[in-house]
Amino acid sequence: MAETPEQYGYERETWERGTAAAAQDDARAIFGKVMFLVAVTAGFAAAGAYVARDISGGWALAAFIGAIALTFAIGLGGRKEEATPLQMGLLFLIGLLLGVGIGPTIDAYASVEGGGTLVAQAAGLTALFMAVLGTIGYVTKRDLSAIGRISFIGLIALLVFGIVAIFVNIPNEDLIWCIGGLVVFAGLTLFDFWRLRRAGNGDVALIALSIFLDAFNVFLFILRLLGGNRG
Repeated sequence: MAETPEQYGYERETWERGTAAAAQDDARAIFGKVMFLVAVTAGFAAAGAYVARDISGGWALAAFIGAIALTFAIGLGGRKEEATPLQMGLLFLIGLLLGVGIGPTIDAYASVEGGGTLVAQAAGLTALFMAVLGTIGYVTKRDLSAIGRISFIGLIALLVFGIVAIFVNIPNEDLIWCIGGLVVFAGLTLFDFWRLRRAGNGDVALIALSIFLDAFNVFLFILRLLGGNRG
């Protein structure tokens, strides 16, 4: 026999309002946890970029490879009821390694005349990009899973384009790369914030990683678009 609100002395309307309010409180709590983890991971990335600004290209590449390996590793344990300390540690380490990987690139942009302003503008535009698209993705009631699938396919196509561009001279390839990347990550940002609204506590670390990677890539595309290929 199914349980009903009346069994516990509640009117159905009161029960439903209370259930909806509890769900909203849970969603806000999860949103706060995820965004806190994103901010801390970004802090680790900024620290890594500053400390590693003078490293060689070989070490930067090794840091990127390490970050990619850890990105796969963080999801291998399966879904948990709560984000584990190991997941959060891996998340912060990924941020640190990605920061190390882009340290020389950021330094190359910052070292030219007006470079500091350029980097700051890219960071500001990234924050605006994430805020606008994140808000749309979070509050929409539409199912954005199709956008997620299309954006993932677009990401694969973008990577293929990048590989082809290494060997074939394509007119305006840098502009196409940056604009294409921003379109792809616009879709992924919408999708990830849509997922965030529906996430549980066990999803916190993985969604924080996804949103951080969205912002990280958007920053690099905007920086390259504003400053040209100086890195």
